[in-house]
Amino acid sequence: MSRLGSLGARLYRGEVGYDFIGNRKIWYGISILITITAIVGLAVSGLNMGIEFKGGAVFTTTKTSVGVSQAEDLATEASGHQAIVQKLGNGGLRIQITEVDTAKSDQIKEQLSKDLDVPTEKIAADLVGPSWGEQIANKAWTGLGIFMVLVVIYLAIAFEWRMAIAALVALIHDITITVGVYALVGFEVTPGTVIGLLTILGYSLYDTVVVFDSLKEGTHGITKQTRWTYSEIANRSINGTLVRSINTTVVALLPVAGLLFIGGGVLGAGMLNDISLALFVGLAAGAYSSIFIATPLVADLKERDPQMKALKKRILAKRAAAAAKGESDEDEPSDDDFPRDAAPAAAVVGQRQEPPRGHGRTSGKRR
Repeated sequence: MSRLGSLGARLYRGEVGYDFIGNRKIWYGISILITITAIVGLAVSGLNMGIEFKGGAVFTTTKTSVGVSQAEDLATEASGHQAIVQKLGNGGLRIQITEVDTAKSDQIKEQLSKDLDVPTEKIAADLVGPSWGEQIANKAWTGLGIFMVLVVIYLAIAFEWRMAIAALVALIHDITITVGVYALVGFEVTPGTVIGLLTILGYSLYDTVVVFDSLKEGTHGITKQTRWTYSEIANRSINGTLVRSINTTVVALLPVAGLLFIGGGVLGAGMLNDISLALFVGLAAGAYSSIFIATPLVADLKERDPQMKALKKRILAKRAAAAAKGESDEDEPSDDDFPRDAAPAAAVVGQRQEPPRGHGRTSGKRR
């Protein structure tokens, strides 16, 4: 078995682990800092909206010897607006200029014909109205809102309302960071970006639901025992699914990284950047929020429940009494003292924690 596979098995059995819940304030602070940076970047730089949202004109030429950088300078001078130029496979150019109306489009077309030495009839001009971009934006916001509502309803029914709230916070966290990165790096926002944003929500939600499912199973009948608090079981749920989350994220990030850095960077395929950046940042943020934000937030909300408060009080009192007697509260536990699959992971990676007697690896069938 590989080292990673062996570590995953030990994490699942609770032999090693990291105290995610106990250190949650650190991760909350990191998330708040990143989110504030993203919001500041969005407020200061703003989003570089594409022609589909601003409106403008797209000029497509036949084969020409003029290079991309030279064409950008010529198109910017002819239009008075910043131009985006891409080289096409047939040797032609695709020139995109925002905020151009029909009358000005004809003037720009004639000027480009002279500057690029291409006949006017060989230059195709397509106009995009700003109203169309506004319709796309409105539909995107509507789709996002519907998605969020359905997610909250589903999680509230399948799990509970606290998990629904935590998942919603994690999704908003992921979207905010992704949009902030777009503002900071200045990438153009196109319909491909919108598609990427909607796609990452599914990935983020998947990781979150995997941990929630483990948590729901581990806390079944939790109030019938006096050995482990909700936060301790939540911590084991994160550790038990940690390697799975990492593997899923890495496998998803590798092709997206190739699309972004090789396709968009090395090969100069600028159109790929629209969706690949959103996917890359969103997948990484989604994996982070599922582990460090969503489940710790559920534990925080759950520990405020009167039943969980009473349970924690009983557990701490029992441990204090056992410590006063010089005994361990793990001595001779009864079946009622321990919910199925609820053994917490050790607080620090590398620290071994033996499962309670009667509930070890050989005491029953594991799922």
